[in-house]
Amino acid sequence: MTTDDADVASEGGPFLTDRDNLAAVRERVTSYVESLVTDANADGVVVAMSGGVDSTLTATLATDAVGSENVLALGLPYHKTEQAGMTDARAVAETLGIEFREIHLRSLIDAFDETISPALEPDTESMSRPNQRNHALGNVAARMRMVALYYAANRQSRIVLGTANRSESMLGYFTKYGDGAADCYPIGDLYKTEVRALADYLDVPDRIIDKEPTAGFYVGQTDADELGAPYAVIDPLLERVVDRGQSLEAAADEMGIDRETARAVLAMYDSSEHKRTVPPTPGIGDRNRV
Repeated sequence: MTTDDADVASEGGPFLTDRDNLAAVRERVTSYVESLVTDANADGVVVAMSGGVDSTLTATLATDAVGSENVLALGLPYHKTEQAGMTDARAVAETLGIEFREIHLRSLIDAFDETISPALEPDTESMSRPNQRNHALGNVAARMRMVALYYAANRQSRIVLGTANRSESMLGYFTKYGDGAADCYPIGDLYKTEVRALADYLDVPDRIIDKEPTAGFYVGQTDADELGAPYAVIDPLLERVVDRGQSLEAAADEMGIDRETARAVLAMYDSSEHKRTVPPTPGIGDRNRV
């Protein structure tokens, strides 16, 4: 453990939720973002804001790190149901004093669907599986958001900040080359449990912290439905099995949850490893990856 690591170490439990640790986490993250921008000789950062706790916290930390004048927030809704989130995002941006621009993606995704989808649909049966199409178009929307973020970054010499947390990353609950394609993830080391605690510590409004988490893939979609369990179950399970090396059976029994739920959650961790690694090459000769 390095000196810096020792500054952020849990004493009251597995999660960094007490005030001393939250203060240390805040300092670590803001220093990291500030250094990243300085080292890249960038003029600031750009972040997508959905009105959820992850993006709100990321924007808040970014403002602390580089100043409100150097943060650009983009609201990039796809569904009409996201409008309430945009209202919250705009309100937070105004409170933080950062620039906020809202760009609707519906026409772009509709054009994609009308132009590309018909040529690539495997068969007419796929039309009877709307959730699969919703997921596919949700991934298109996530990638389109990142296209917009990088366009802004390229045009304005900014760093793209991702908003994913550790819980999502460990389960592969993100779109590869979509929200999984940022320059850095300021809250990427924090479980959702810790994200909420840090957001509360930084006075993020309760209405945002208490929102039902959703990736916005389709109307009515929630993280708990998609992942098969709430974060109150997911986080302690991942911390026990992945971080501490506890067996699935022991962790499930200790937590008082059924083993099938634990097995399903951990299967997502195992099957999503490819999303957390650099794309592989065949490994010809003794050439190491550049």
